[in-house]
Amino acid sequence: MDFFQFLNTFFNWQAMAPVIPSLLTVGLPNTLILAISSGLIGSVLGMVLAIMGISRNGAMRWIARVYTDIFRGLPAVVTILIISIGLGPVVRSLTGSSNPYPLGIMALSLMAGAYIGEIFRSGIQSVEKGQLEASRALGFSYSASMRLVVVPQGIRRVLPALVNQFISLIKDSSLIYFLGLLASQREIFRIGNDATANSGNLSPLVAAAILYLLLTIPLTHFVNYIDHRLRTGRPEKKEPDELAAPIGKGAQA
Repeated sequence: MDFFQFLNTFFNWQAMAPVIPSLLTVGLPNTLILAISSGLIGSVLGMVLAIMGISRNGAMRWIARVYTDIFRGLPAVVTILIISIGLGPVVRSLTGSSNPYPLGIMALSLMAGAYIGEIFRSGIQSVEKGQLEASRALGFSYSASMRLVVVPQGIRRVLPALVNQFISLIKDSSLIYFLGLLASQREIFRIGNDATANSGNLSPLVAAAILYLLLTIPLTHFVNYIDHRLRTGRPEKKEPDELAAPIGKGAQA
């Protein structure tokens, strides 16, 4: 009896089916918009922080360090609430709009920037010093050497970590529901949570969890693929032995 009760509570198709269209047409697009937008903005911010973190200017290094420590140290939900409560009234007074969606993207971007900045910094610093010295010897300035030689190599080395951070953004987007989004702005978790509250059954929330898995598992395997390619390089194309002409041998009678 307990097993059937478990199935009815978590895998009740009659409770799942009504919420699936909303998950796909409303929740999925909003989740991707939140994750992709904050990922792009966070990447730009992270690169700025990474450059500041390795700068010769001590003040810039200090600012980058303080920013990174704060936004990596605070729980994500606290950051989201501080942004919404602190900046929400300011945004409303300036724009006359109470739309919380941009504030959610801002909060996710600020957090992503701190993590991505450390990812970029570690990648840049992992590039051998000889690369910079060789480019300087060829006549490049320091800034040009960093921009054209060192930074591109550093980014290439941290691609798996960047994709992992994007996976984290997909999951962290579920915390935006604290901002009180409109019905058309709800992400995957909020839709599943609302349906669970209305039906008294946890199956809609399980449906939302399954959709998260469908997003994150392929990305996880993509990370493993990128990591393998970066470690092993592109496989060589091997020709069949029978197509290779014998070298140094004449035609056999």
